[in-house]
Amino acid sequence: MNMGEQSDMRILRGKLPKTGKLIAAVAAVMLASSGVMAQDVAVGSATATVYASLTVTSTAALDFGNVYQGITKAIANNDAAAGIFRVSGQASSVISLYMQLPEYLQGGTGNDRMVITFSTTDASVDSTGANAPTGMVAGRGWQNISPHAFPAATVIGSGGNTDIYLGGKVLPSVNQTAGAYTADVVLTVSYTGS
Repeated sequence: MNMGEQSDMRILRGKLPKTGKLIAAVAAVMLASSGVMAQDVAVGSATATVYASLTVTSTAALDFGNVYQGITKAIANNDAAAGIFRVSGQASSVISLYMQLPEYLQGGTGNDRMVITFSTTDASVDSTGANAPTGMVAGRGWQNISPHAFPAATVIGSGGNTDIYLGGKVLPSVNQTAGAYTADVVLTVSYTGS
């Protein structure tokens, strides 16, 4: 072998290891990518149904009518003069009820007040949405319950309405100033998510 052939042989020998590294690298990439070809992808979904919004309407005031000085007057929750609130929303949904009740009726003239009280049987919940306190009968909801603590399982009726009937009692003093008296009764309703 002459000098030129030895030099070519060294160059060729130097290139063989680099070519072998290239072949090994290509083989490694092919082996690694063969695992990717075995994968699959699935797409799921998320769904939700938004219920109808709640509305609360006072359809009748708790009306004591004419009262006399020093004489207590009570209205039952199944009386035609009972206060009525209508709750409308998604049928058969569980709702939470909170009633903010006044302690006094305020006189229209001056700062005179008349005491008003609510007993533990002064409310009824009619889940049929009949809007008629005088027709409230067993099986239509909850009768004679406390307006301070409504049942946790109160539901909107199958027709999308539930009515709350409210009674109470006023206690005019013996020297109660004559005139009209009024107070706000506030009913707050929300879905429970149950």
